[in-house]
Amino acid sequence: MVGGIGVASALAGVEPTGLLRGNLAGLAALLFILVPDRILRARGEGWQEYGLPWWGIRDPRTWRAWGRAAASGLAVSVVVLPLFAVLLVGGARLAGIPATFAPRLPPGFALAVVVQFLVVALPEELFYRGFMQTSWGRKGPSRLVLGAEIGPGFLATQALFAAGHMVTLQPWRLATFFPGLLFGWLRARTGGVVAPAVAHALSNLLVLFLEASLAGHR
Repeated sequence: MVGGIGVASALAGVEPTGLLRGNLAGLAALLFILVPDRILRARGEGWQEYGLPWWGIRDPRTWRAWGRAAASGLAVSVVVLPLFAVLLVGGARLAGIPATFAPRLPPGFALAVVVQFLVVALPEELFYRGFMQTSWGRKGPSRLVLGAEIGPGFLATQALFAAGHMVTLQPWRLATFFPGLLFGWLRARTGGVVAPAVAHALSNLLVLFLEASLAGHR
């Protein structure tokens, strides 16, 4: 499936109308959800077993579970993301990029918030940390890491996550392996994909904010 997204990305670069390029993120989101969903249905399974609490949209249990998980993702983000921001700014300076910091939101930030949560983070977490990490984690014993049961395939999941970002052929995107470790740990620690989806979206939004706020990126 990751290969299919790569092909679509390559075609988007030459497709003359720009329609494919403009909807590439939405196409990827659909594939991240529909492909594993079809596999789960064929197995007679549901997303509940793969980290998505769901008792129906009107059932309070769904929203309580999502709320608790979102709070966990937010709490971890408050601790980790400031350190990530310091490392990013420091890395820019080490690379010789002028890094005078002037806080500013990028254009269309409100829309970016919606896109990052619903079109990027949640579909990717459903696929990588929900479907892949859960499937691979069932193949052997787990070990306890900082309060989370880490099973087989944990590192492979994050490597696949990083490789999936190479559809644009920018080597620096392989660094997504490292936030993937955090998202995977959150999946294991909380038992679901909502907490890592929150952390995932917030980290992406932080990058957008920092890119707009660093003079060297204007």
